Amino acid sequence: MIGWQTLFYKEVLRFWKVGFQTVVAPVLTAVLYLLIFGHVLEGHVKVYDRISYTAFLVPGLVMMSVLQNSFANTSSSLVQGKIMGSLVFVLLAPLSHWGWFFAYVGSSIVRGLAVGLGVFAVTSWFATPDFAAPIWIVLFAVMGAGMLGALGVIAGLWAEKFDQMAAFQNFVIMPMTFLSGVFYSIRSLSPFWQDVSHLNPFFYMIDGFRFGFFGVSDVSPWLSLAIVGTALLIVSAVAVHLLRIGYKIRG
Repeated sequence: MIGWQTLFYKEVLRFWKVGFQTVVAPVLTAVLYLLIFGHVLEGHVKVYDRISYTAFLVPGLVMMSVLQNSFANTSSSLVQGKIMGSLVFVLLAPLSHWGWFFAYVGSSIVRGLAVGLGVFAVTSWFATPDFAAPIWIVLFAVMGAGMLGALGVIAGLWAEKFDQMAAFQNFVIMPMTFLSGVFYSIRSLSPFWQDVSHLNPFFYMIDGFRFGFFGVSDVSPWLSLAIVGTALLIVSAVAVHLLRIGYKIRG
């Protein structure tokens, strides 16, 4: 227990020491998205009958920030450790692959939720959404952060340099995040693109999280919960397996 808790504490300190970059900067980015899209599309886009477009944006931006920063925490830590040679000190410690997993993914959840709370605290000044089902909010936030943290472990183990990590983030994480319904309801899309959106697990995280605020969603929250839970288990199993065999971190 002490081993993984120490690594967890070290990983939390790692991003907290540069909190202006890892927490404040993502909050500012989300606020800029809200100001730009809210100003341009408020009054022109009506998503749900009783909900303004700005209020609709807030949960999406919060969840987007949670997902992106959870992924960035684990992936950047592993890549930096491999490139700088500091990962060998973690390898020397008597830690099991489960200890690695819980420490890295746990710290990514902390960072994701910290950024998400910051985004919500600032954006709620512009439009305060309801809390129709708070348990769903917490559930999808934690599950989404955990899944992206585990995905970050996979990407961090696979990447051997920063260019590869940037490619993974730019060509996988960013498109799946932006095409998940953060800025729009998939009901406004053509049938073809609605079907494509249903193949994106990020969509179910966003939609289920938004249901917790408004009590309405594009698909059933139970369906979203089942898909997100399944995706979390699959990604976590892959991450644990790669850690167990020491993929690209052991000679």
